[in-house]
Amino acid sequence: MPEHHDTHRTRDSLATRWLGLGLAACLSVVTLGLAVTGRLGLYINPDSTWFAVGMAVLTLIGVAASFMLPLGAEEDHGHDHGDHDTDAAHHPRRPLARVATAVGGTIATVVVLGALALPPASLSPQLAASRDVGTAPLFGGADTVALAVSGDTSEFGVGDWASVFASATDPGAFEGEPVELTGFVGAREDGGFALTRLVITHCVIDAQTATVPVVADAPPVDGQWVTVRGSIREGAGGMEIVAAEVTPIEEPAEPYEY
Repeated sequence: MPEHHDTHRTRDSLATRWLGLGLAACLSVVTLGLAVTGRLGLYINPDSTWFAVGMAVLTLIGVAASFMLPLGAEEDHGHDHGDHDTDAAHHPRRPLARVATAVGGTIATVVVLGALALPPASLSPQLAASRDVGTAPLFGGADTVALAVSGDTSEFGVGDWASVFASATDPGAFEGEPVELTGFVGAREDGGFALTRLVITHCVIDAQTATVPVVADAPPVDGQWVTVRGSIREGAGGMEIVAAEVTPIEEPAEPYEY
């Protein structure tokens, strides 16, 4: 019986370390790998890279230090359990708790191993369409409109112009403003399409869909990445971009705006 109990405890200790330290180490390796290859921006705002990399390094240091502890030390709370250990040997964890731990551990393991094995990829145009609620993006505001009125729009992206289109009180002030924007083709309509881009504040979880209407003679297929050069005008349905040139391109290295 004691030998069986020791085997059972060793197995539980290994599982505990994997679910804690093992998964954390794997995620840290993935984070550092993405940072080195310049693909971490597919998941988080580049401004947060230093924090993510720093936490990954600290985690790996902690994992390495944990090997100095004997197996099973994580179950020792620093006091004499007395008869409690004997009782625990005869009263193992309830079946429901074991099942929940096994299911949760399996799901977490599959997710982490998938992150290790699968190549990084951006969110799809289909997901962008599903997140488009038809309202003005939350990241836009009066500051963006004020900046646009001042004429400094050289760094504006789809998200910035989407905010301006939705909230400008004097659309005529932007008549003829030249623009050059990159995004992918959203919903197509007769005579044009919606130029779309996902905008991230912190990470892909909070990604919001930004769109601006583009008037073009021959809209590309849905999901095609394009660079649009043209100018702004006030149309019947509001502000829009009249395309002078629509150039199909490959998905850019940084597919999101931030």
